[in-house]
Amino acid sequence: MAEIPLDEAMRTLRAVRRLRPDPIPDAVLRRVLDAACQAPTGGNRQPFRIVVVRDHAKLARLATLYAEEWRSYVALHRKMTEGAPEAAREADRRMLASGDHLADHFGELPALLVFCFDPRQMAITDAELDRISVVGGASIYPAVQNALLACRAEGLGCVLTTLLCRREAEVRALLGIPQPWGTAAAIPIGYPAGRGHGPIQRRPPEELAYADAWKTPWRVHDAD
Repeated sequence: MAEIPLDEAMRTLRAVRRLRPDPIPDAVLRRVLDAACQAPTGGNRQPFRIVVVRDHAKLARLATLYAEEWRSYVALHRKMTEGAPEAAREADRRMLASGDHLADHFGELPALLVFCFDPRQMAITDAELDRISVVGGASIYPAVQNALLACRAEGLGCVLTTLLCRREAEVRALLGIPQPWGTAAAIPIGYPAGRGHGPIQRRPPEELAYADAWKTPWRVHDAD
């Protein structure tokens, strides 16, 4: 794995959807999977498993499911962004074009990492709250992020996708995933067909962090 500063990896982990079909060496895949396995989980239970899909017939079936869900997502996204400023619409057009490319070539991926989870092994402390439950993801998505960062270090393009979770029953049947295991993410990976990773745009802490109470601005108060 290439030596790359963590800060640089985080700030250049772009969603890369244009991927070449070139095979990924097993040793490279093993390093990506090992990085995922180092992630923290509740009670160190590691209640996730990763199905590495490289079988062409299975990828073709998953491609059909993904394309159907992608088309539905695009229709909803375009409806929600009607009337947005031109600069925002142009950014959307670029994102949707790269998403179209992924959907059109999903069956040609050299590898797809399907992250699965076992709810029986997870302390889902918000399960009874009157809102959507998210805490269980704390034992899954750190492993996903580790895999993404490892892909960045290995020069592999990657993107976090969840559309196939809408077709979980079919994915479970195709990949032999037993009950009660669920699916949390599917990560297409491969060597970039274009520029690959690069600088990303994110809102700063001054817009997303508060000091001691909601909406109390967070600011740097010292020179360091």
